[in-house]
Amino acid sequence: MSKQRVLFLCISNSCRSQMAEGLVNHYLKKKWKAASAGTKPAGEVHPLAIKAMNEIGIDISESKPKSPGKFRKKRFDLVITVCDEATEACPVWLAKGEVVHIDFPDPAEAAGTEEEKLRVFRAVRDDIHRRVFYYLAKERALEPGAIDY
Repeated sequence: MSKQRVLFLCISNSCRSQMAEGLVNHYLKKKWKAASAGTKPAGEVHPLAIKAMNEIGIDISESKPKSPGKFRKKRFDLVITVCDEATEACPVWLAKGEVVHIDFPDPAEAAGTEEEKLRVFRAVRDDIHRRVFYYLAKERALEPGAIDY
């Protein structure tokens, strides 16, 4: 059985979509293959996103922000936009694939000390984990054993 493919889209592809890609590729690798992109890709993945993911044993330090154009000819079973509608204009996916919106606040907008900002990144990471995996389990009927915890 082939893996289903999911694309996570946001604006800069430096935090939320990168963390979502890392979480799915780590925990759901038996059933899903994830990618991520942003309409205005940043120069690098945010260092605090890398740190927050490293804390749970997932290394995204080699990831690079990408444009959706890189994936235009690829088939995705599902496209999930992850930007916070209240503060950003979410990207639109015009190629094939069911599109779902699950919004998360941009942790790069967090203020305060590095530790305070890191707490925001952790909270967004954990919320992505909870809500995206819930959606995949409920709407996409993940089978028992599909998640490698």
